[in-house]
Amino acid sequence: MKRRLAHNIWILLLAAVALAAPACAQDAAPAGGINLSLGDMDGGARLDVAVEIVLLMTLLSLAPALLILLTSFTRIIIVLGFLRQAMGTHQMPSNQIMIGLALFLTFVVMGPVFQQINTEALQPYLAEELTQEEALSRAKAPLQTFMLGQVREKDVALFLELTNREAPESPEDLPMLIVIPSFVLGELKMAFQIGFVLFLPFLIIDMVVASVLMSMGMMMLPPVLISLPFKVLLFVLVDGWYLIVRSLVMAFQNA
Repeated sequence: MKRRLAHNIWILLLAAVALAAPACAQDAAPAGGINLSLGDMDGGARLDVAVEIVLLMTLLSLAPALLILLTSFTRIIIVLGFLRQAMGTHQMPSNQIMIGLALFLTFVVMGPVFQQINTEALQPYLAEELTQEEALSRAKAPLQTFMLGQVREKDVALFLELTNREAPESPEDLPMLIVIPSFVLGELKMAFQIGFVLFLPFLIIDMVVASVLMSMGMMMLPPVLISLPFKVLLFVLVDGWYLIVRSLVMAFQNA
């Protein structure tokens, strides 16, 4: 397809199809009909426009899952959720703000990966310089490298055992069926560790306020009501948003 249809979506979709792209067969279309054949990969033939549109619309439903499971979004949104609960601000910031911030932080973290996919796979494919199989292979490589930089050997060994697979000679030879759940499991563990650390200073404030209220005989006054302004003040004084955003992004960039 000559037109550039939503480059960012194509970047994600190329990675999605790369997980299980079947071999395509060539069938000639009847005269005057729509060519539904997938073309000859070796000959560099392209999918018919109608087929590409159908595949695009079908794979669009996978975009949210790709964004959540194959990027840094999981860790970021969980940490922000823990932070809001630790401060006790309930719905402040709102869910829309939290998701929006997590989304843009994900673009910051994944920017080099998306740029590499766009340069090495998407643009050559749109220029008809690569076949679909070559484009999908090139699109998968940067994403797999990013995920392998975050996974733990323990998680990889677990899913190799669950799928009855032998460990390959190099991590790059791991199938995405192993890499993706290992990556998600590692992200969940890291997010909960960061959340525990975030809870500690606010928990100390709650305990101090509760102890002071009890010593003053004000047991009927909810400690949360008194400690909330102190927690917000502490968070503002240390420039908490700056520290958390910087720590989240740097953790991925330095991995």
